Amino acid sequence: MAVVDQPIVTDPEIANDIAKFRSMLDGYLAGTIDEDVFRVFRLTNGIYGQRQGGENQMIRVRMPYGSISPAQLNALADVADEYSRGWGHITTRQNIQMHFIQLRQVPDVLEKLGAVGLTSREACGDTVRNVQGCHLAGACPFEVLDITPWADAADKHFLRNPLGQRLPRKFKINFSGCDTDCGQAMFNDAGVIAVNRTLEDGSIESGFRVFVAGGLGANPHPALAVEEFTSRKDLMPTLEAILRVFEQTGNRKNKLRARMKWVIDELGWEETQERILNIRKFLPASSSWPGGIPSIVDENGDTPAGLADGVTPTAIGQGIPVSLGETDGYARWANANVVRGAANGTVSAYAWCKLGDVTSAQFRGIATIIDEFGINARATNRQNFILRDLSEEQLPGLYQRLVELEMAQPGAELVRDVVSCPGADTCNLAVTQSRGLADAIGERLEEEGLAEIGGVRINISGCTNSCGQHHTSDIGFFGAQRRANKKALPGYQMLLGGYVGQEKIHFGEKSLRVPAKNAPEATVRVLRRFVDEREAGESFRAWMDRVGGASAIGDQLKDLDEIPTPEDGPEFYVDYDETGPYEVEVGESECAT
Repeated sequence: MAVVDQPIVTDPEIANDIAKFRSMLDGYLAGTIDEDVFRVFRLTNGIYGQRQGGENQMIRVRMPYGSISPAQLNALADVADEYSRGWGHITTRQNIQMHFIQLRQVPDVLEKLGAVGLTSREACGDTVRNVQGCHLAGACPFEVLDITPWADAADKHFLRNPLGQRLPRKFKINFSGCDTDCGQAMFNDAGVIAVNRTLEDGSIESGFRVFVAGGLGANPHPALAVEEFTSRKDLMPTLEAILRVFEQTGNRKNKLRARMKWVIDELGWEETQERILNIRKFLPASSSWPGGIPSIVDENGDTPAGLADGVTPTAIGQGIPVSLGETDGYARWANANVVRGAANGTVSAYAWCKLGDVTSAQFRGIATIIDEFGINARATNRQNFILRDLSEEQLPGLYQRLVELEMAQPGAELVRDVVSCPGADTCNLAVTQSRGLADAIGERLEEEGLAEIGGVRINISGCTNSCGQHHTSDIGFFGAQRRANKKALPGYQMLLGGYVGQEKIHFGEKSLRVPAKNAPEATVRVLRRFVDEREAGESFRAWMDRVGGASAIGDQLKDLDEIPTPEDGPEFYVDYDETGPYEVEVGESECAT
């Protein structure tokens, strides 16, 4: 009988996590561990129950600041083929999710992932979640500091940290290297943006501005700056101080009001700010004090990529127009998906992942490209991969490889790059099939010749929780049940004008409610009007404000909220990717985002 090689997990902490999961799972299956206890344990280990019930589980894999290696990509491909449904999903927080994994197989999956240094520990639950970071960090011509080692240090400090094991609710941290804010600091519990300040002697000091208590969901809240400037040596203590305030004051009786934004609502900003700074002042007395500048920063450095002489850097950020101007496939891809301008002369290129989905063949293909081209890759918060440290000479060959993998669409900063949460496909809380709508919108945009509008973002969530970050996009939708003619049908609220960047955030404003089947047409009409009416260089938000705002735009779309009878329009009462009549089936909340 052939002996199957078992993966070897060399990281002792990951190995201990897996051993404990096996033990707890055995106890749960034997009936000696309560359902509620196992559920909390399961979530803390990144295992989330699906709406299909039974033993169907989603595994969320942590990828700090989106970093991923060839060996890890190949392991994800193996898991997708052997245990899941042949593909995985990049989330808006730079994780990878695998669905339909059976509960009894979870330890085997964790071992396969652990053998390449991947863990799902604290990817869900009331913990410090995956630490996000700008996907261009270390390769961005505009950055003040390379935040890569800082995000790495934060991930290592807070993962398995006793302070973060039983928080009132989840806690999210992210990093941006400049005020373009690709890391989206403005809506996280703790958001870090690298900044410069001028000292009295005229010299420049690089450090950070730390924002706190941002959040999306049903009640979005813009983050607030703890102080004008946080020095490099004070950054890690500041983050721990914020976490300590949350752990001490977060609402443990009502999870709906338990995030950091509600701490400010309860205590007030001045009191919250004072507590953070006071805890930081005395933190050196604590055994958990993270020290000054982390050793990983000293070892690897955080010098910014810099700007290349004589090279016009690629414009980056929300609202940046993209002009393809070519008919040749390679030229169009290079114009839309390649980022240039770093001082070392390297370039970066996006590999487009439709709806954030990556097949096992694509996982393996990206792994091979990284190895053969001698480059590195990260996942982005718009659900793509970006390939970094490329030379100009490598771009044509890379393009051909991506064409073969069906990942060469010029879409990373174009309107066709629709972002969606998993929706009612697998999530217990979703009320609509957001992925189906995203696909339908994409198809309509292609049909109407609108898919290559630059600088406009579309995001969709299957409920109000904003896993798809609908509040932050130019055009956003969140799912909601509608009723007409005594029947339920899937619907969406359209929001317009969301924006993140330059240390500010505009949340999308309500424009129009539409049945799900009319949402693609609503999107097409808004985009066509924007294209026809915008002035040179005008952003979507500026255009919206100039023509009267979100509600005024919605007033011209009211015919799309007319719902036919089931006899005249039976398709309106069936959601995307469904065959039977629409029904709302909302399960118990476990770990929405």
